[in-house]
Parts: sequence; structure tokens; C-alpha cells
Amino acid sequence: MENDSIVSEVSEVIQDTAAVNGITDGVRKLATTPLSEWVPELVKEYVVPFGIKLVAAIIVLILGRWAIKLIQKGLQKAMARRNAEPTLNSFINSLVSVLLSFILIISIISILGVNTSSLVALLASAGLAIGMALSGTLQNFAGGVMIMLFRPFKVGDFIASQGYEGKVSAIQIFNTVILTPDNKTVILPNGALSTGVVTNFNKETDRRVDWVFSISYGDDYDKAKALLQRLCDADPRILKEPKVVIELLKMTDNSVDITVRARVNPADYWAVFFRMNELVYKTFPQEGLHFPFPQMDVHLKDPVGASAQ
Repeated sequence: MENDSIVSEVSEVIQDTAAVNGITDGVRKLATTPLSEWVPELVKEYVVPFGIKLVAAIIVLILGRWAIKLIQKGLQKAMARRNAEPTLNSFINSLVSVLLSFILIISIISILGVNTSSLVALLASAGLAIGMALSGTLQNFAGGVMIMLFRPFKVGDFIASQGYEGKVSAIQIFNTVILTPDNKTVILPNGALSTGVVTNFNKETDRRVDWVFSISYGDDYDKAKALLQRLCDADPRILKEPKVVIELLKMTDNSVDITVRARVNPADYWAVFFRMNELVYKTFPQEGLHFPFPQMDVHLKDPVGASAQ
């Protein structure tokens, strides 16, 4: 056994020595060979084939970029015929451009003779690692795609979600930006918007405004109801159909509550709401109607025998 190991080691040394000697001989031969002899061979064996591949890669690059632009223009025309939103149009074009450019780059690398299988495997591994590290960001990206495809809301709609409400000012790839009524910019992640509850106040053509007005016990209910009807009829922003609903809602300990329900255009909601509150506050006292206040009736009873004294 020892002799075999010794023989094996000697063989390895001989092989290493032969390899070194071969390299040395090659270098010596290259140094002693005239430049005019080995340069043409080098050009023929390496430069010319690589030059042909390089020219082919450049041609494919030019044609590929032209094809990508042509596809993008066709996609834009198709989306324009479907009246697609500008946000969705921009997002789809950007996504298509990135995907086609990636395919073009892989094709050019393959033409140049680079092994693309190892490159694709490396990119897949890197993509997996990046995906695990950016799982929340990828979820928001997928949510943005879902929002742009199914369009539960669009730019300009007034929505409520995640405890915030406001007008949608932008739908981005990862986030949706809304502007609240008190002029605050709120950025909501698309992942939560696509999987959570979203209230879109502009989805329908009209919106219902609800009020509850209270009068004191003893006031004329019919008079209050007729007055509220006149105020609603006098406001042109309140829709005639469906008709305004004015009914007695409930009788509490201190007041008689009257509910008013009217339909308006979504853009007029707050203006009509505030204006009606102001008119009721000014008109009710003029018509002899009173706003109730919390009160308590106290009944005093004489103690037993107090009247006799």
C-alpha cells in the first residue's frame, strides 16, 4: 500500500512537471516566433469569429430595440381604443419594455457565446434571494397590478381605507397616494388596498346625505317636517329623484329626532351637508321650533306630617 501511494505521488509530480514544461515550451515558442507569423493565426482563430458574433449581436440589438418600440406603440394604440387610464397605460408599457429588454439582453449574450444557462441560474438564485428579502415590496407590486387591472378605484375618486379617506391623486406601482380633506398626503401600500376593504364614494352616480335634526317635545312635528322639505326643495344640488325622505326617527328622553335623507352628486356632498346644517340652525328658531337640551324633571314631595305642622 505504501508503494502504491508513493507511485501515485510520483505520477502526479511528473504530470505537474510535464504541464509546467508544456507551458514553458509554449511561451518560449511564442517568444521566438516572429510576430508576422502568429498574429494572422490569432486573428483567424479568435478575432474574426468574435467579430462576426459582435456584428450579429449589434444587428440583433438594433432590430430588437426597434421591435420593442413597435410593440409598445401597438400596445398604446390598443389601450387607447379601450379608453384605458393613463396610469394603467404607463404601467403596462413600462412592464412590457422591461420584460422584452431582458429577453433581448439574454439573446445578445447567447449570440456572443456566453453560456446563458449558468447566467439564468445565477439570476434565478439572485431573484429568489431578493424576493425573500423584499416580500412586502413584491406584495405591493402585485397589489398595484391587481388595482390597475380590476380598477376598484381610479385617480380622482374619493375613497376610504385603512382608517384614512381622501381623494386619490396617484396610483403608483407600489403605493397609492390620497389627499385627505384637511390637505394631508397619505401614502397607502397597494398590497393592503388590494386585499383589504376599500370604500369608493365615487363608484355610483349619486351619494346619500343623512341628517338628524332634533326638536323639543311640544313643538309642531308637521311644521318641522314641512320646513325641512322646503329647505331641501330650495337647494338645486339636491336631486329630485329619488325623493327626499323626511321621517320621525325616534323619541329620546330629551328630544324628538327627525331624519332627513337626500341624494346629491358625490362632488356636492360636503357643501350640501354643511349648508343644510346652517340653514336649519338659522330657520328653526324663526319658525318657533326649539333645539332641545338635556334636562331632568325633579318632583318634590312633602314629608309625611309636614302639612299638619
